[in-house]
Amino acid sequence: MAYSNCYSRPHASRESCWIIVHNRVYDITDFLEEHPGGSKIILRYAGQDATAAYEPIHPPDMISSNLPPEKHIGIAAAGTNAHKGPQTEEQKQREILLASRPPLDEILNLHDFEAVARAVLPDKAWAYYSSASDDEIAIRENRAAYQRVWFLPRILRDVTSVDWSTTILGQKSSLPIYISATALGKLGHPDGELNLTRAAAKHGIIQMIPTLASCSFDEIVDAAQPGQPLFLQLYVNRDREVTKKYVQHAEKRGVKALFITVDAPQLGRREKDMRMKFVDDGGTAKVQEGQAGVKKDQGIARAISSFIDPSLSWKDIPWFRSITNMPIILKGVASSQDAIMALEANVQGIVLSNHGGRQLDNSRSGLENLVDIVAALKTRGPWPNPNFSVFIDGGVRRASDVLKALALGASAVGVGRGFLYAFSAYGQAGVERAIEILRDEFEMNLRLLGARTLSDIGSDMVDASGLHTHAGLTPEDNLFSATCMVWSLVLRVKLTLMASDQPLRLAQFRESKL
Repeated sequence: MAYSNCYSRPHASRESCWIIVHNRVYDITDFLEEHPGGSKIILRYAGQDATAAYEPIHPPDMISSNLPPEKHIGIAAAGTNAHKGPQTEEQKQREILLASRPPLDEILNLHDFEAVARAVLPDKAWAYYSSASDDEIAIRENRAAYQRVWFLPRILRDVTSVDWSTTILGQKSSLPIYISATALGKLGHPDGELNLTRAAAKHGIIQMIPTLASCSFDEIVDAAQPGQPLFLQLYVNRDREVTKKYVQHAEKRGVKALFITVDAPQLGRREKDMRMKFVDDGGTAKVQEGQAGVKKDQGIARAISSFIDPSLSWKDIPWFRSITNMPIILKGVASSQDAIMALEANVQGIVLSNHGGRQLDNSRSGLENLVDIVAALKTRGPWPNPNFSVFIDGGVRRASDVLKALALGASAVGVGRGFLYAFSAYGQAGVERAIEILRDEFEMNLRLLGARTLSDIGSDMVDASGLHTHAGLTPEDNLFSATCMVWSLVLRVKLTLMASDQPLRLAQFRESKL
């Protein structure tokens, strides 16, 4: 049944609150006080089309899956979507910022993408993407760890032809990396994760589909090319039947591996994200302590993740093995003991990860853990083990980072934020440019290391003796600091000056003295 009287706004109050999302009308009156972001934001869209506000920060099926069937009122009548209201100041500002981006051919590394993304993203999106837990020590350490490992290149080797392709869990990849799962892609770009899918297909790398994607699972799979390998990242639902159905549907659709996130029984305190709950769309502080429905310890992350099961344990691994034939990888391993337990549980691999620094702060980086965990695994059989892969993620911005990890025993490396910032800044073209940059870096670094293929990269090519020493041995990362502290400020100053309609040159970012 089609409903049009929603826009005469008889259902625009706390007593009767209907909204339209993706052209469907929902009665969310009873959900107002349960909404993690508070009732105020919902009531702002009562009786109206809320799709634009809903879509970037919710998985596409969240509302339809969580509201009981009787709250699904019907289909909005033709023409009701026209009542979306005028363009907001934030939208106008972002259009100006996007027009002021440096040309894509001036982007020379993944740090450049981060600088542009910070400048053009809305504050709430930047806070969600960039936030880490507590004092954000772990996220900084993820980057710093790579800078405590030094290369020991070999010389006088014929490196006319070099090859950096590989296989990951039996799937061919043009690079020894995969696109790690990051949530809520539409916060950064209207096409969300589809930017990654299309670019990955074009350049022959593997995408990991996140449970909390802005695009639906089937949208992403439908956008893939025939035979394109995809992995799936899984947050385990409290309702195991929901998880079973999701996993088996993914396998039926051709997903090649299941990465179960095991380091998130509850989400960390990502304070940068959480602070966004104190500011409304007009930038006014929310000081009403008694405001109904507002949970001030919630950010976007917690608002979308209440379904995650904190009871997940080792006893569940046999059950997962019983419901799927996909390789099972445990994502979030941080100790040698757990790595051995994963091997003994007959899963097919682990990801050494501290969740991008977003969970337990002061957790060691995946790279630092890699040394101890590989040493422990070597005591349990032949190494490398063809039946057990060790991946890492966190802090990767260069092909040289990846090669250091491979030298220390990693099978492949996940890159998350680097690609996220690329499409937030430039869409699919940004992701393709990021892949091309990494490809060029691999070619250069392999030649300079004296390695013709990835199999030539070994522990004899790196000095990791300083990896476990955290004080005084890490060079200051001026490029990373400039990305975080200066470049986006330059672009925001450009917004206020508006002296020219020409896009900023990236050189202007670097030459600016602010």
